[in-house]
Order: sequence, then structure tokens, then C-alpha cells
Amino acid sequence: MLQNSRVKIYVPRFLEEKITRYLEAPEIIAVLGARQVGKTTLLKRLYERVPGPKVFLDFEDPEVLALFEEDIKAFAKLYVEGKRFVFIDEFQYSRDGGQKLKFLYDHYEAKFFISGSSSLEISLKTVSFLVGRIFIFELYPFSFEEILRTKEPKFFELFSEGTPLTPSLHERCLQIFEEYCLYGGYPRVVLARNNEERQEVLKNILTTYLLKDIRGFFRLATESHLQKLIRGLALQIGNLIRYQELAQLAEFSVPALKKHLAILEETYIIKLLKPFYTNRRLEIVKNPKVYFWDLGLRNYLARDFRPLSQRPDKGALVENAIAVELLKKGLETNYWRSKSGAEVDFVIQDREPLPVEVKAGVAKSPGKSLLSFLKRYASKRAFILHRGQASTETRQKTEISYLPWYSVGKIKPV
Repeated sequence: MLQNSRVKIYVPRFLEEKITRYLEAPEIIAVLGARQVGKTTLLKRLYERVPGPKVFLDFEDPEVLALFEEDIKAFAKLYVEGKRFVFIDEFQYSRDGGQKLKFLYDHYEAKFFISGSSSLEISLKTVSFLVGRIFIFELYPFSFEEILRTKEPKFFELFSEGTPLTPSLHERCLQIFEEYCLYGGYPRVVLARNNEERQEVLKNILTTYLLKDIRGFFRLATESHLQKLIRGLALQIGNLIRYQELAQLAEFSVPALKKHLAILEETYIIKLLKPFYTNRRLEIVKNPKVYFWDLGLRNYLARDFRPLSQRPDKGALVENAIAVELLKKGLETNYWRSKSGAEVDFVIQDREPLPVEVKAGVAKSPGKSLLSFLKRYASKRAFILHRGQASTETRQKTEISYLPWYSVGKIKPV
């Protein structure tokens, strides 16, 4: 359940449908994601769906965590014996969680579900002990389609059925997508009553949860340099990371900078997108591009919530939104840039590379960079995401599909 104005609202997540297929599988189910994206809500929803006997535990409870840490057999006797399902929220607080969970898995018949707010913490302390025993699922802030289903369920039904949208519905979907570019997809933000409340929620998520978690989990000495780094990154979305410049801004050495970037990526604040290449001599392969998993947090850091029509960074915001939409669907996504200066925003790895270009306005024809990519790689399909309606054309034996921004979810590999 999500709580908004003291009214409990449950918003279904697409990940719930996916995990449901594995409720009876023997493997441990791990749900990872940033704070406040709805992991506890999802776990409790799954808890309600499975038959008993069952138990739901929270490792933020110091007594439960202490028993797990200090006497695993007593923990098992109290909470695991005779249970069919065992749910453990905030599993990342356990120091030796993987080793102890392996013991429970190997000696008891219960099916285990765990959640954690850091993929690095979970992978270091859990996955290494549980190879072959665990399925990992990542939960992100709401995708655009989840927001659409929440705000406009009737539109969502038409959208899902592939029904052509009228001009007025097209404009309404664009409006919701622009709100997504400004305020992101954290569930509590999506359900906020007004923009002032949205900004207050984002402030709370950043300062109360994310920064403190990062500092605590990784024993960082101070938040000040970390905040300088995050704000610097917020002003560079869609751009190549320039390590020396960024290190100077945040007052880090380059090795320390790379360590902190890894931490920000593993705690689901940023995503570093690597380049696509097949020939190391022809393409730049060193520096990644940076995107934020949630644009609401990014805009709070940039102190800018103006409408897209008033923004000099409009193109970067739309590009960032498209990037995380592709990544949330599990698509292997890179960017492409050649030494000659040609650049394609995204390339989805498939049997053949699938290029995706993003335009801030209405596109009428492919750009030179996209045509250069098609000439080099002979992809059979390409996509241009823009503010306009859907259409198709053929260039260089490639079918180019023009899709409105909000239709990014329709991009699928063959």
C-alpha cells in the first residue's frame, strides 16, 4: 500500500507480475532498488498473496537483526521452522547475510524473499554465497507506463491495446510524460497533490534516505564532497564523464571519484552508459555518459522545476527519461559516438544493433549521425522518439519508426 493524505492506495507494479511466476520456484527471490521505490510495499503485497504459514520480518528491527546475526539456529527455530514462506525486508543491514541465508536455505524447506537498497551490498554479502540459489529482480521508480496506469487508467488501456490516440489524448500523454521529466517516478511523488508537495517529498528522499544510506553503508567521512559530486553530475546528464574536471569540482582524486561514481551507480542514483563499439580503432570507448535513474531527484539537485518549454536542458531531460525507460525494461543499452563526430543517443544490443535517436521537438527526417550509423551497421530497424505522432519511412533499406516519447515502451528487440 502507498499512503497519500492518510488514504492507503495500492498501485500495482509490473515487476509483481513477473515475480508471481516464481512464487513456487525453490530459489530465493531478492528485490533490489533504491529507498522509497516501493520494495516494502511490493514485498507485503506478495506476502498477502501467498498461503501460510508465513512470516514477514524487517531487519530495521534491531532485535530481529541481532538474533539473525548472533544465533542463526535460534532465529531459524523462532521464525523459519514450520514456515512455508519467509519474507525479510531491508536485508542489506545484515553483515554476513549471504552465508547465514545459505544455511537457512540448505537446512529448511521455506521459500525466502528478501529486499535490499544497494545492489553492491547485496552482491558482496549475499550473492557470492548463493550462486544457483537466488533470483534477483530490480525495482525502480515508476516507469512512464506505470504512471500512466496510475493517473489515467482508461488512457492506459487504450495505449496498451495499441489503439491510435486522438490528438487530444496524444497531448494528454505528452503532458504526463513532461511531468515525468520534471518530477520523476518515485511513488510518493507521483501521488503527491501538487508540485510544492512533490518537491518537499523529493527533498526528504534525498536528504533523509539516499545520502545518509550512502554515507552509512560505505563509511564515507563526509557528505559535503558527495553532494558536490551529485550536483555536478546533475548538471551533466547525457554528457560524457570528464574524470579530471569532475574530480576537481568534487575535490576528489580521480581514483576516489571513480569509487564514488561506482557507489552512486550501485545505490541506484545514477547510471553510467557505456559506448557501443565493434572496432576499437574507430570508436571512442573510454568515457561513459551519465544519467539519473530519477529525474525528480536530478531536478531537485539542479534546483529547476520549470516546464520543459522554458528549459535550456529540455533535450537532455527527455533523453535521460528515454534512457531509463529503456534500461528499466532490461534492454542492454549503450550510446554510439565515432571519432568523426557522428553520434546516436542509444544503441540496443540485439542480434543486430538497434539505434534509437531522441528529439526534443517534432522530427521530420533522420539526422546525418543516424544515417551514418545505418550505413556502417546496416540495421534493419531504427527508432526516432519525438514530440510528434507515430509514422514510418524507409531509408537505406532500414525501416525507421517515428514514435512519440511516451511510446518508448513499444521498442523491443526482434
